Amino acid sequence: MSRQSIASALLKSVLAGSLSIAALSPVYAHADPLKVVTSFSILDDMVETVGGDHVAVTSLVGPDGDVHAFSPKPDDAKSLADADLIVVNGLQLEGWIDRLIDASEYEGDIVVASDGIKTRPFEGHEDEEGHDHGDDHDHDHDHDHDDHDHAAAEEGHHHHGDVDPHAWQDLENGEQYARNIRDALVKLDPDNADDYQANAKAYIGKMEALNSESKERMAQIPESDRLIITSHDAFGYFADAYGLQLLSPVGINTLAEPSANDMGNLIQQIESSHAKALFLENMSNPALINQLHEETGVAIGGTLYADALTPDGEGSTYLGMFQHNVDTLIEALNTDD
Repeated sequence: MSRQSIASALLKSVLAGSLSIAALSPVYAHADPLKVVTSFSILDDMVETVGGDHVAVTSLVGPDGDVHAFSPKPDDAKSLADADLIVVNGLQLEGWIDRLIDASEYEGDIVVASDGIKTRPFEGHEDEEGHDHGDDHDHDHDHDHDDHDHAAAEEGHHHHGDVDPHAWQDLENGEQYARNIRDALVKLDPDNADDYQANAKAYIGKMEALNSESKERMAQIPESDRLIITSHDAFGYFADAYGLQLLSPVGINTLAEPSANDMGNLIQQIESSHAKALFLENMSNPALINQLHEETGVAIGGTLYADALTPDGEGSTYLGMFQHNVDTLIEALNTDD
């Protein structure tokens, strides 16, 4: 081989190596995925869907777990301390989160996934001026939590304030959750912004399609048959969005227990309303619904997913959870007397 041929071969080798390094350099720059900690399993799935391979997500309250009854452990504070980002629901769902964040000394960004949604009042609390309560529960970089009433009562109980925190039960709100997560990831990791944008766009598109389908299917059920009875009051947004009427024995907190008088009134209401079905929840004690079944003779229509995903199966994702709930409700309600 001539000197000229050798020199040419060497040059090609150097150029090829340079191109390989250039192609790999973004991967080296962002080889480690972002460590994201979410408060509960539904947010876990949302972050994983929007973040893709660029995130490693840890959920404080796992599948089938009850966010209302959660009691943080020392390891949870360590998870927060090591995180690049924290994602919470807000709306005072996580009554324990501020104390846990303070204990961890975390100083990064905190995303309140519900920011920007139109909240619904709970237990007769009227939103007289139509305010958007989502921003009222934001966490900033200084961790100024003094404006949040997250004080816990005895045995892990906490107050939800005057708004219903279960906003993800309306798919239009789920779309806003995805946008908030997307924006936070883009801010923290702009090099992968295109991926976050694309993932969020596809995800929101699926929510829009399922939302339209759910409304069309639910509209086929006669209004007189659209009463649902669930363990606790987690389906208010769902009921508002899809034209249902909701009754529950224990209100919004799964740790609460109805009085004998409350149960008596509820039984009378169920009997007079000719409800077709009662519904269990995957993370709630079935005793109350079973008692109502025995007292009223109303059939148990199935299990709904309220505050938690399942470890596997159709309820292991947010969209799968929602599809399951719609299918289960329609099958139970759309039957001949």
